[in-house]
Amino acid sequence: MDFMKMLGQMREVQAKLKEVQDNLVHVTADGEAGGGMVKATVNGKKQVIKLDIDPELCRPDDKEVLQDLIVAAINKALDEVEGLAQEELQKHTQGMMPNIPGMNFGG
Repeated sequence: MDFMKMLGQMREVQAKLKEVQDNLVHVTADGEAGGGMVKATVNGKKQVIKLDIDPELCRPDDKEVLQDLIVAAINKALDEVEGLAQEELQKHTQGMMPNIPGMNFGG
């Protein structure tokens, strides 16, 4: 196997991975809690980009409930976007590298 050719392929894969990872800001997922009273949207870079809270929950005596619902909604959205981001990475890098056991280029 030609080492220079393999090195060129590795650089190509590395550039493609960076491009795909940069584009994960466009992959989004939603999570909700409390029957939809709290909704969170996150992107593939695991950043919260939107948070909607039902005005009914914005009372001082409901502070702990609100905090729990926010955490639950964000965690659900993060779980969802993790799978979507992995699918996106696999879709754009499929066939670029041989399957080498122990090598995970999606992480």
